[in-house]
Amino acid sequence: MRLLLTGLVALFVLAGCSGRQVLNSLTPSSGYDLASNLVYDPGKNLRLDVYAPHNVRNAPVVVFFFGGRWTSGDKEDFRFVGEALASRGFVAVLPNYRLYPAVRFPEFVNDGAKSVAWLRDNIATYGGDPDKIFVMGHSSGAHTAAMLALREQYLAGVGGSRTWLRGMIGLAGPYDFLPITDPTLRDVFGPPETFQQSQPVLFVEGDNPPILLMHGEDDEIVEVRNTRALAEAIERAGGPIETVIYPKMSHRYMLSSLAKPLRGQTDVVQHVADFVRRWASVPRAAARPANADPGIQTMPLPIN
Repeated sequence: MRLLLTGLVALFVLAGCSGRQVLNSLTPSSGYDLASNLVYDPGKNLRLDVYAPHNVRNAPVVVFFFGGRWTSGDKEDFRFVGEALASRGFVAVLPNYRLYPAVRFPEFVNDGAKSVAWLRDNIATYGGDPDKIFVMGHSSGAHTAAMLALREQYLAGVGGSRTWLRGMIGLAGPYDFLPITDPTLRDVFGPPETFQQSQPVLFVEGDNPPILLMHGEDDEIVEVRNTRALAEAIERAGGPIETVIYPKMSHRYMLSSLAKPLRGQTDVVQHVADFVRRWASVPRAAARPANADPGIQTMPLPIN
């Protein structure tokens, strides 16, 4: 029966948004405290949700930026992600941010920076440690997380720096997608003379916070070469990078495998949790821990 349920859920996942609705409907509502629609930018009425384990104190904080090709999505669609992170003892934060066509690059990255600034001032109220913030995203949300981790200007613009971040986690993200030929994306990132400003791979200097990149070989939406290119650039520059490639993982399944009904089918959540715990425990001035394993790992896709 469990295998049948898992198979049915996986089929729904392939349906995209309706799949997320199924995952949310099967997501536990217990085990965490949810603070909804907290305003982090009053001028733009931007809000976020906080998922915190009961009675938690000084926990690592993971900010998750949802994907949607910079044109769609809402934090309410990703409750299963908040629950997944809270189930591992982290305070999960899911912000909304402005989307195209209301804004163009880099405004959605600026919104991400503002959400991190809000956390620095407020997350202790919800049990999070403001000195242990990680940014995470899937698909276009991973692009925002990468820009925050690799370009100082965004967090500097809200009075901070990349030293605010203990790490970055990217799931199936676009980091090296020139040339831009799709008409919508050309407008999102235009004019053409500024296209290079949107490419995380071009801003690697080796001084980034620790980064974990995960991707599937079967991804037909964001090619796995994006992750390989960014990982190789960071490794060449001497920055801390860990990369996991799944031979049989699709774009949508990379994210939906975080949900409770599918969590036992892959080790994606475990990789994320291990990365956050390890780097949250390392003093900022310390060298890379001995168990950090930079480079690209090819992982099997475990099926129970």
